[in-house]
Amino acid sequence: MTHISQILIVGAGPTGLTLACDLARRGVAFRLIERAEGPATGSRGKGLQPRSLEVLDLLGVIAPVLAEAAPYPLIRRRDAQVPDQPMHPHLAATPATPYPNTLMLPQDRTEAILRERLGALGGRVEFGLGLTDARQDAEGVTATLSNGETVRCAWLVGCDGGKGVTRRLIGAAFEGETREDERVLFADVTLEGLDREVWSMWMSHGLMGLCPLPGTHRFQFSAPLAPDEAPELSLAGLQAIIDARAPGVRLTGMSWISLYRFNARLADRYRRGRILLAGDAAHVHSAAGGQGLNTSVQDAWNLGWKLALALDGAADTLLDSYEAERRPIAADVLGLSNRLHREGIGGNMRRGEEVNQLALNYRDSALSRQLGRSVLQAGDRLPDSPASRSDGRQGRAFDLIRHGGFTDLTLDGQRLLVRPDGYIALAGAVTEDAAGAYLADLTAGRLRHAA
Repeated sequence: MTHISQILIVGAGPTGLTLACDLARRGVAFRLIERAEGPATGSRGKGLQPRSLEVLDLLGVIAPVLAEAAPYPLIRRRDAQVPDQPMHPHLAATPATPYPNTLMLPQDRTEAILRERLGALGGRVEFGLGLTDARQDAEGVTATLSNGETVRCAWLVGCDGGKGVTRRLIGAAFEGETREDERVLFADVTLEGLDREVWSMWMSHGLMGLCPLPGTHRFQFSAPLAPDEAPELSLAGLQAIIDARAPGVRLTGMSWISLYRFNARLADRYRRGRILLAGDAAHVHSAAGGQGLNTSVQDAWNLGWKLALALDGAADTLLDSYEAERRPIAADVLGLSNRLHREGIGGNMRRGEEVNQLALNYRDSALSRQLGRSVLQAGDRLPDSPASRSDGRQGRAFDLIRHGGFTDLTLDGQRLLVRPDGYIALAGAVTEDAAGAYLADLTAGRLRHAA
């Protein structure tokens, strides 16, 4: 039997959940499937960068995130007499930037918060259901699921990670490198003999860390492995690693463990017809700098409103802007992650503002039109400063665009047309006629990206 859905989302990690929440609040029909039998566990991508916090604000989940998340603790070298150091500089919030600092929240909790929001919006995750095949034609996609069901959808979005099937189904190459000799062991553990006030690190036998995870009794364990090192992936195996570096620390439990190999890859395409890739299905990063999850959330945030407009009759070329805008950013972020990975091997864990993703922009996009000189430029992220809307409503800029459509705003004396994802579409000498012409061109497909 074939079932009909407007959009099929494959994979219910942060990428798929963000996309599903965005579509649900727009009233777009979708199905969200996940091959795993239940929610994922583990701290995994534990850093939420400032731009991701803004997206979570616009999605309506910032309150529970802030209730559970915490600033990164100071880093303390337990095997050397050196001052404690912060991983990130602490910045004061401003009206323009309400969330200037990276926060820590275990990924399983981030996903749980997004699932709760999805449920409140009327959606759900279908666990234990994967994608096995997908074939497309001019009108849509026919997907075959792991239970034998077929689904007919207008669009299919693969958010199924680096090992998922969607990328292979569209024949996208995954360009980059995997280094088998650079491995890091991660685990979530409980322990005795260590306080939770700092992120403890030891460098005597390679950089081992035990980071307290906010809102839990867990620590995230991390340790690089020598090329010939093959520890037992168990509590006893972890204890043996700790005994060689940190005598006196005793593990009492382990809830998740993963062996990470250095992997930096980028899909050569994000789209083939009606099938698109997002998140780790399109790019995988070094864990350094916490860019993977955050870049993935931004993919979904960029794509959701475009899919909604495409379903509402906008020209298919609008979706070309998704790859054109997001793939160059992923390439840049991969370079940043690789640099931070090399620095981390040498013991430098400090991070600057380059990781916060606030400066990433779409100035070169065909969807960005600069109409004369202005401080804020087309393609830039909209600051959350006091603003007024064309209907006279005043307030915080993020509240004024929360409805999810294009918005005419006046901010700091500048007239702007703002995209549904909070980036500036028109800046400079913006008039009602200019905004109307832009929206007509967008719908008709006259805003095209270079091939």
